Amino acid sequence: MKGKSIRSLAVSRDGRWLVSGDIGNKAIVWNAATHEKVREFEHTGGVAWVDISSDGTKVVAASWANTDTVRIFDIDSGTELLPPLSHSNIRGVKFSPDGSRFATVSNDSGVRVYSTHDGNVLFHSGRRGSTRSSLVTPLAWSFGGQQLFVASKGKITCFNLSDSSFSEWSIRGAQSVTSNGRFIVCSAGLSVSLWDCVSHKQVGSIITHNTDIYCLALSPSGRYLACGVGNIIIIHNLGHVLPSQYFGRGLCASRFPLVQASDQVLKSWTQDDATNTEMLLSKEITSTSSPSHHPLANRALIRARLKHAALAIEDAKESIRVQPSPIGYIAMAVSLLSQDDQESALRIFDLTFHDCEPHDIKLLLLLKSILLFESGNQEDAITRAEHLAMRANDDSDNNATYLYTQACVLGVMYINKGDYEHAISLIEHAEDLAPHDKQCPHLMTISLIFGWSFIGLGIIARQRLCKTLYAEGRTTETVEILLNIIGRSDEETRWSKATAIWVTDFTQKWVATLERIGNEALASAKHADAITQYPAALPVRPPSPTGLLIKQSRARAAKGLWEDVLLDANEAVKVDPSNSWGYEAKHPALQGAKGYDEAIDAFESILHAIEQSLHPEIRQLRENYIAPSQIVAAVDSITREVLKSCPLVVIDVTAGCLCNDLDRMHIFKADPSFKELISSMTRKLDSGRIRQVVARFFGYVMFSHVWQGNEPSFQEVNAVKSVWDLPETPPNEKLRSFCKKTRELGYKWAWSDTCCIDKSTSSTLDQSLTSMYKWYADSAATLVFLADAVHPSKPGDLTRSLWMTRAWTLQELLAPKVIFFYDSRWKPYLNIFGENHKQSVDIMQELADAIKISHRTITTFSPDDLAIREKLRLASTRNATYVEDIAYSLIGIFKSDIRPHYGEGANALGHLLEEIVTRFGEVTVFAWSGKSSYNSCLPASISVYNQTPYNPPCLEEEEMETCITELRDNLSQQEALCIYNQIYSLPLASFAARRLHLPCIVFSVRRLVMQEIRNDNEKVYRARVSGLGTVEFTTADSLPLQKPQNLVFVHPWISHIRGPSDGDAWGGGSESVVDFGSHSENDTGSDEVVPISPLSTIPVPRVDVHTRALQMIARLGQPFSALLLVQQPGRHYTRVATENEIVIRGLGTNITSQNIRTTVLEIL
Repeated sequence: MKGKSIRSLAVSRDGRWLVSGDIGNKAIVWNAATHEKVREFEHTGGVAWVDISSDGTKVVAASWANTDTVRIFDIDSGTELLPPLSHSNIRGVKFSPDGSRFATVSNDSGVRVYSTHDGNVLFHSGRRGSTRSSLVTPLAWSFGGQQLFVASKGKITCFNLSDSSFSEWSIRGAQSVTSNGRFIVCSAGLSVSLWDCVSHKQVGSIITHNTDIYCLALSPSGRYLACGVGNIIIIHNLGHVLPSQYFGRGLCASRFPLVQASDQVLKSWTQDDATNTEMLLSKEITSTSSPSHHPLANRALIRARLKHAALAIEDAKESIRVQPSPIGYIAMAVSLLSQDDQESALRIFDLTFHDCEPHDIKLLLLLKSILLFESGNQEDAITRAEHLAMRANDDSDNNATYLYTQACVLGVMYINKGDYEHAISLIEHAEDLAPHDKQCPHLMTISLIFGWSFIGLGIIARQRLCKTLYAEGRTTETVEILLNIIGRSDEETRWSKATAIWVTDFTQKWVATLERIGNEALASAKHADAITQYPAALPVRPPSPTGLLIKQSRARAAKGLWEDVLLDANEAVKVDPSNSWGYEAKHPALQGAKGYDEAIDAFESILHAIEQSLHPEIRQLRENYIAPSQIVAAVDSITREVLKSCPLVVIDVTAGCLCNDLDRMHIFKADPSFKELISSMTRKLDSGRIRQVVARFFGYVMFSHVWQGNEPSFQEVNAVKSVWDLPETPPNEKLRSFCKKTRELGYKWAWSDTCCIDKSTSSTLDQSLTSMYKWYADSAATLVFLADAVHPSKPGDLTRSLWMTRAWTLQELLAPKVIFFYDSRWKPYLNIFGENHKQSVDIMQELADAIKISHRTITTFSPDDLAIREKLRLASTRNATYVEDIAYSLIGIFKSDIRPHYGEGANALGHLLEEIVTRFGEVTVFAWSGKSSYNSCLPASISVYNQTPYNPPCLEEEEMETCITELRDNLSQQEALCIYNQIYSLPLASFAARRLHLPCIVFSVRRLVMQEIRNDNEKVYRARVSGLGTVEFTTADSLPLQKPQNLVFVHPWISHIRGPSDGDAWGGGSESVVDFGSHSENDTGSDEVVPISPLSTIPVPRVDVHTRALQMIARLGQPFSALLLVQQPGRHYTRVATENEIVIRGLGTNITSQNIRTTVLEIL
């Protein structure tokens, strides 16, 4: 193989192709076996870097040109798959192990990771990782694709892509690198050195050449190394320089047919630790925005094994969507089978043959017979497997591994069928075909997919046969098989504890049996029979054969003549070194002259002089002072504490640059306030003063606005170094105006969501989203810019502003303690000047009228101030560019712990509501009508909470007494207490695995009739409901008219029924709110809008338990808004979506214990 001055090499994972890049502007694909040229790709410049995707179908080639540097081609068709990509001064390119991504590294602009599918940038390291040299191949991936190794001048940097962290280690003369995930190969001049990926230590011996090495490539196993030297390629066997463990003799993805997984996953999987394997696969899948089909299929198989059928099916579907593949269809089949859908499982399995390689067909046929066996069709499965074995023999198949696999599979089938003798015969045949190293990739694949074990099959079959013979009392044959097990398991027993235990237990039992029978025979004087039993126990080696955790100067000081005071102090020290007054006056003189640096230096000199004095009384003065270093340490500690509550990145409104915590600490230490603080404290550490100075210095101002097109980003501001240097555009001018206003208010730091969040780093973005409410709440002030409020602004402009409709601006209004509104010309709204617009009655009243909460709540808002339902109402009329932000913008308002995950779409709202329900047992989130989300009791849109839910009327005292009187006549005390206990014992609502566990009172539907179908396809139904009579409702759903028993109406408003606490009931008053629409995290509600029942505002008299029970039952009899549920296969329920709330007139006082059925329903 020859090229025109080869500059790069790459070998396909299957060893089929070798690709070279040369200065002739070409990337050439070679047949690795025949060395023939297969395909030639033209580039715009010399091809210095190439790589092949893991599936051997794509080539990425890069040149040193300034534009269109990276191009991707399809090997089979020769077409270019993506438009050319540009990364200046590129120095390397490399596909990820699964081929879904590829990385490039630049001489001066760091590392980038792109999506192979669409070319989007998934990761950018900034400048870190820039090679800063003319390296040839400076990139290498770890096996799992989560780490990226980059060689640069004098070091190697390892980027962890899952959390954007990195580590570095020094290495001399690195020029080109490659890796198999276990070790790194690094070339420098004429030599090649090898380094351990974990320890970063050099391993093996150095390989040398006579000519400089330009490029490197490793074979899939890592055993063979190809070096591009001049115009030739030299191959080295690394088996001669490295220990065998570096070559993947253990578990690795390439050794098992159909299945690909990381070493860590395979290790856990093969150890049959399904729960840990699922956790590892989930971490691998969530660590990338576009996971490969392999981990998705693998997790589907694991979840099917864990009996999580629905989740398994979703993973399998996603795997097939990402890339149809045999393992994806297999995972779907196994998942369907775990749901007992044998027919669909077998049908979907057949699709594996459409996307398989020819060499996998026989294994797939065998896997289908196993699937058939697992579905319960044992006889058909065995017949198929035997037919496959017979055909393999008839075709003189010389693939011993396949024949061995068939025999082992049939052996397991016969063992599970109970035909142990036939199983033993097949297993003995398999042992004759077994590979010398006892490793069989096909069996490993079967074990991973179906969980079958092929370890010790012969022993297992014989154990079961032995137990069968023992149960049948066939002594002679039992002894023969047991002795055979003991003889065959000597080697197995050394590594199989289970076998050893079985042999010991069975032997003890067998010996005991023989001994008992012998004893009985002996006692009966049947000497001939006893002689037969005892000798039979001795050959099986019984366990016990023998028994068997620090005056003038002071005036000058008063006049502020600090230089004279200093002269006095120095003279005093000179005249009488033993007088402590001179030492004590010198420091405050310097301090008064504002010579802080000199004051600090002088004070340190004073301390030194005191410490070195020959007079003991002078030295003793040292105890009265504290050293500057102690003050600095205290200031540092408090500063770090204060910064923890500040935004991660802010704008220095003087310099205009972006500053992180370290930048601000550095600026603070150069500021006079810091120096004055350090120089002023000599005798006592004043933590309160330190905290006051620090808090004032780091006080920041937040920005609230509506985005306008191309807002300046984090990267753009960093690129120009200052917001004052940004181009003249409206968004940039808006940002500069904000910074000017911040400076006018006397603050140094400003924060804007446009440029103070590095949105390219997911962890930074997530932390910013979840911390934003607290940042606004702790800010010195928040400035709101109303771009559409024309100057001069008029009342109403604020509430008509687009700003009032955005999701994120709700918390930006409520959280800040100080807020200022500005019109389109950055003039105060309504020309109201003052220290805080939250103290403006006019502005606050305008807002209160618009959003229908009290101005007191707006001015002093806390997440505990409003009911949960009221917060949802406030959010219901707001929107966001990204649907997930509807939920994420409420994280602080609800004190939620949910983690942002863009891509989950409308489900984000469901996850927020799930947490609310589970944390507080809150059920008012279910009081809505309209379309549902992934759980039928959760709404698809937050807009439904703009509806006013039905509130049952309050029972006044007189009405309550009337109801109680009637109930006393209708219900015995025993029945009343029975109903009371049923409702009292219900738990709080909660979610688990997206399933709602809803405590409720259930009313069964006995008859269902469709009244009419309207033009909008809405159906009007009439139902006869047990205990409630006739109920009419409207829905677009088609309900089972023939199976009305599958429908139930439920009363979920349990806290309303229970009513107010008397101090003892409901667990010491944990539930005390009558109005179910006013629950909040601390059971507090709006002070104006949501009416509170009189029952929750007056003292509750203590009453006997019978009367308390009757009060509860009276509330139970009130009209209520019911949920309509339909039972699904598997005993869970789904909510029927209705056009309006279903309000039922209630039971009145006609209640019996038979009418009341309480339960907790599982709802999907």
